[in-house]
Amino acid sequence: MSEQKLTSNPRGIPSSPFVERVEDYVSPEEPVEVVLKKFQEAIRKVLEEKIPEIEKTIAVVDLLTEKKETQEPLYTDFELNDTLYAKAKIEASDSVYLWLGANVMLEYTCEEAKELLTSKLETAKTSRKNTLEDLEFLRSQITTMEVNTARVYNWDVKQRRILREQQQASGSMSVQQFGRALGILGAIFLAHSAYSTYEHLAYVKAVDEADTSVPIEDN
Repeated sequence: MSEQKLTSNPRGIPSSPFVERVEDYVSPEEPVEVVLKKFQEAIRKVLEEKIPEIEKTIAVVDLLTEKKETQEPLYTDFELNDTLYAKAKIEASDSVYLWLGANVMLEYTCEEAKELLTSKLETAKTSRKNTLEDLEFLRSQITTMEVNTARVYNWDVKQRRILREQQQASGSMSVQQFGRALGILGAIFLAHSAYSTYEHLAYVKAVDEADTSVPIEDN
């Protein structure tokens, strides 16, 4: 998988890598199924990172409480660095130190620590539940808005097509009306021409008849 320099927000949530070239993430050593599984684990880690940590801390407090009652020391491996550990002996005690964040550590009794951690665990579980519900709701709303956008776009395309067809039909009717008008004018012209021809022929015939009825005088 391609390496990217990732940052985190003020609350320590790491940013997600952007897959610009899928070929950089998928390889014979890491097929698609492996890459998808890693991404899904990253999503779960963001939502559930604090819960296992708190549960482990509660288990340690319970163990310290048990050792306090029996007055037995606790032997453990103390982490000095990421890969460096040292053997440690913890004497039975009624107090523990908890990191509260922002480089702040406070001392609590085992009972107080257990109560505080239990409260934080319930808060984390509630926050996870609410976050998952909000994400599901947002997915549903995003899908609804995408469908709405597609429906409005399709409606606009349909209305534009209907308007274009109406304009084309209106233009065709105008041409037809113009053609009919030309036909009517042509018929009128032909009728007028025929009538004029008829009048001319009638006039010529009348003149001919008049000429034949006038007696010719011999000089």
